[in-house]
Amino acid sequence: MRNNLVAGNWKMQGHRAANRALLDSVVAGMAGLEGVDCAVCVPYPYLGEVAGQLSKTRLAWGAQNLSEHAQGAYTGEVSAPMLKEFGCRYVIVGHSERRQLYGETDKVVAAKFAAAAGQGLTPILCLGETLADREGGRTEEVVARQLDAVLQSNERKLFEQAVVAYEPVWAIGTGRTATPAQVQDVHAFLRKRLSDSTRLLYGGSVKKENAAALFALPDVDGGLIGGASLVAEDFLAIVKAAAQAAVAPSQRKD
Repeated sequence: MRNNLVAGNWKMQGHRAANRALLDSVVAGMAGLEGVDCAVCVPYPYLGEVAGQLSKTRLAWGAQNLSEHAQGAYTGEVSAPMLKEFGCRYVIVGHSERRQLYGETDKVVAAKFAAAAGQGLTPILCLGETLADREGGRTEEVVARQLDAVLQSNERKLFEQAVVAYEPVWAIGTGRTATPAQVQDVHAFLRKRLSDSTRLLYGGSVKKENAAALFALPDVDGGLIGGASLVAEDFLAIVKAAAQAAVAPSQRKD
């Protein structure tokens, strides 16, 4: 059985005092919640403080990116071994903003996935189509290409513990959300290509208002949350929706 997972992606946001207050509220609000794992993926400069604050809690932490290289003359880069030193459990790989703004190719994303998994980190591999792809009927073609690039250069068994996040590019930070039917169609397509133990998250303007409907879908195992992860009340509402979906009679994930 796959535990639901809710992972917050802070992106390039936050400051020290606000971070501490936010995490204190999230940790307190998670008390008693079962059937759901929770993590925050934070900017690199905050990893030390976040690790110290969360080390004795259920709330895991991770990074938003990493280098495909373990060490060397790569100014400005951060490696998987460095993330391990800060106790990271997760690292986001291939987010659409990395692909679009920084030119990360499918090949680079596959190498970063391997670098993370090779150090025992859990990659959160992001896949998703643009609006043009969606309207052109190319959604499955695009997510299959992105996934296959990683599958072809990594052992399939690595996906047993990995996380895959479907994030339609047109729904990230736009306020638009894919319909439950659209989300389930893509997740069912991915499930056929992956291990039953691989957790499939949905990301793309997930909010407390729509989380329950999304997490009730049979092939959705939680969410990768952007803006709502910066507001304790909203993030906790989403975590609680994931916990409730995990115990709902109609929700079978085995």
